[in-house]
Amino acid sequence: MSIYTLGIDIGSTASKCVILADGKEIISKSLIAVGAGTSGPQRAISQVLENAGMKEEDMAFTLATGYGRNSLEGIADYQMSELSCHAKGASFLFPDVHTVIDIGGQDVKVLQIENGVMTNFVMNDKCAAGTGRFLDVMARVLEVKVEELGELGAQSTKNLAISSTCTVFAESEVISQLAQGSDKRDIINGIHHSVASRVAGLAHRVGAKELVVMTGGVAQNTGVVKALEEELGRTIHTSPLTQYNGALGAALFAYDRYKRAHKD
Repeated sequence: MSIYTLGIDIGSTASKCVILADGKEIISKSLIAVGAGTSGPQRAISQVLENAGMKEEDMAFTLATGYGRNSLEGIADYQMSELSCHAKGASFLFPDVHTVIDIGGQDVKVLQIENGVMTNFVMNDKCAAGTGRFLDVMARVLEVKVEELGELGAQSTKNLAISSTCTVFAESEVISQLAQGSDKRDIINGIHHSVASRVAGLAHRVGAKELVVMTGGVAQNTGVVKALEEELGRTIHTSPLTQYNGALGAALFAYDRYKRAHKD
């Protein structure tokens, strides 16, 4: 008889869920592109259960993490910091990981990990620069889809620096570059390097050691990943499950807690 656990990660811009069987097999996942304070969390939970053909009561333990984790009282059995959950999820996907760079909608986290456990971290949550929100704003100004940024930036033919790290000033700088006739692809490449420079500055504070893993929605942007590799001088590993990393870690912790509570 399998033990099913549910991990829920309520971020600022998206809600993610993962159901695990016996703490090792992902049997269902869901992602709704709205986060805390919206219908997103409940929709993500409904969708992940529907995908698995299961009900809430089939879950042995449910654990919530992320920015909006405290809004799930009555649904989640326990809440945990997203820092611990990202460390746990990344260690499951990449057992040899030492550094996790997580770029979320409204913050950037760099975690140092030893033997699957977080030993140090640094976080930028006071400013949108270098976050998913920053890239959303830039994509809107450039009139392109955020998911097109990586591909477009790769077509750049010259280095164009976006020097402002502040979202508001960077927006003005991009508008100015457009007015001067600069190629959008070169501007996007400059934006990617601006993000990478800021994130690398955080990473250097805890020390980016091999194996480096990037999680969060921005890890799907190949332009940012490549620029960050250049900044750090390290290969950066990503997974198709990058956006589910926090929810995966939560489901793994849920399994651990269930097993501890039901020791024979």
